[in-house]
Amino acid sequence: MELGSKIREFRQSMGASQGQLSLAADLSQAYLSQIENGDVKNPSAAVLLRLAEAMHVNPDELFEAAGYPSVRTLRRSYEGYEAQVDPDLLRYLGHMSRDHQRRLLYLLEGLGNVVEGAILSARPEPKNEI
Repeated sequence: MELGSKIREFRQSMGASQGQLSLAADLSQAYLSQIENGDVKNPSAAVLLRLAEAMHVNPDELFEAAGYPSVRTLRRSYEGYEAQVDPDLLRYLGHMSRDHQRRLLYLLEGLGNVVEGAILSARPEPKNEI
C-alpha cells in the first residue's frame, strides 16, 4: 500500500480529519493533503515520526510504506548474524573512553607487528640448492 493511502487509512480509522491530524503532527493541512494524495512520495523521517506519533502507530508502518529501511526491516536483515568479536570484549571496550580505546588499538597493532616480525624471523631461510 502506498504511503498516502496508508496514512489516510490510519487517519480515518482513528476518526480524525486532515486538519486534526495535521495539527497533532505539527504539519500544514496542505502538506498532509499532498502526502495523502501521493504528491509527496518520500517525506522526511521527522515528518513520518510525527505522523506516527500523532496517529499512535508503529513508525515502521510509515517508513516501510515510504520505502525507507525500518527497525523491523533491519532486524530481519541481521537475523542470525553473529558478531566475530567476543561479547565480553565488546562490553569491556564499551566502558572505556574513546581515547583509551584508540590507545589500546595502537598498542594491539604494535604488539601484532612485533609478533608477526618474530614469526617471520624464526622461519628457516630457504636453501638454495644448485
